[in-house]
Amino acid sequence: MAGFRTLDQADVKNKRVLLRVDLNVPMENGKVTDATRIERVLPTITEIADKGGKVILLAHFGRPKGPDPRESLKPVAAALAEVIGRKVAFADDCVGAKAETAVAAMQPGDILCLENTRFHKGEEKNDPDFVKQLATLGDLWVNDAFSAAHRAHASTEGLGHVLPGYAGRTMQAELIALSKALEAPEKPVIAIIGGAKVSTKLELLENLIRKVDALVIGGAMANTFLHAQGLNVGKSLVEKDMADTARRIMEKADDAKCAIILPVDAIVAFHFAAHAPSHAYGVDAIPADGMMLDVGEQSMERIRGAIDEARTLVWNGPLGAFEMQPFDKATVSIARYAAERTTNGTLVTVAGGGDTVAALNAAGVADKFTYVSTAGGAFLEWMEGKPLPGVDVLKTK
Repeated sequence: MAGFRTLDQADVKNKRVLLRVDLNVPMENGKVTDATRIERVLPTITEIADKGGKVILLAHFGRPKGPDPRESLKPVAAALAEVIGRKVAFADDCVGAKAETAVAAMQPGDILCLENTRFHKGEEKNDPDFVKQLATLGDLWVNDAFSAAHRAHASTEGLGHVLPGYAGRTMQAELIALSKALEAPEKPVIAIIGGAKVSTKLELLENLIRKVDALVIGGAMANTFLHAQGLNVGKSLVEKDMADTARRIMEKADDAKCAIILPVDAIVAFHFAAHAPSHAYGVDAIPADGMMLDVGEQSMERIRGAIDEARTLVWNGPLGAFEMQPFDKATVSIARYAAERTTNGTLVTVAGGGDTVAALNAAGVADKFTYVSTAGGAFLEWMEGKPLPGVDVLKTK
């Protein structure tokens, strides 16, 4: 892949490969409840092992303040062994004698998981001495944790300055997908941005209006934009203090020739609860005691029309209160429509963010999008146009 060093350029045979992965998976009663992140790194692990490399896994788990058995990666390593169908050894530390002994015992093709890197303060501080301690365990470093690439930590960025560094296959796939979405997309490009607050997605909106041809704003964020236009939004969630900001974004979008698509109708309820009685209203006729909890049919038709004109779709955030039926209707309907266009080869679709992934899964179409990022914070920071330390260190000089 142009611009980044990948496993295609790495000689891993008989080498100790420090492989940074994301194993920060949900756990209950010592058992992994969702193995998605484990499954995503299997291609890189198996490729290195099958080429005769010694796979040494580096990962964090939770937010420990020091060594804490409740935040140990040991049960995660056991879950990885089960998913990958191979033996995965475990070392009770990620540096020092325990780690050194475990690494020294490895044979080509072996897999070893080191203990939680965040048990050491030097990890999050990107402390040079801690980086050196980690580096003594490997001959090269592979970063396959895009989800942690926005953090300049020892195992996610520091190692790239002292060892030859490469992108793993999951990282590579993410970078290719993101490049297709915003850096070198097929135009026209449409973005769907939802969520509760304009204030949390201000940098995202300001970056996108310079890069996309149309921007659909949904969720409670849309209420703030409607309020900024002088419309009454009833008791809907709204950030009234962001009205000037919303107007400024619309002016900038106009200058950038980016069409802002706001709801023209909404599904309104009078109680914030699943299955609360609801009715459709035009956005110029919202009852004073009503709450807009989803966009209406006319708005959905406008969004479908914008998707029909697009070649690339970037999506972050639901269009309504999708966690409650029937206010998930627009999000599910538009997700399925975009998936259909993707399946027939007329649209590239890239989506990310926790709520977005949950919504696409609920719609049953996550596997039909071109790429769905589970990265959360790193995905958002990339969309905001911010540099990602764990990616930048992999760039070819």
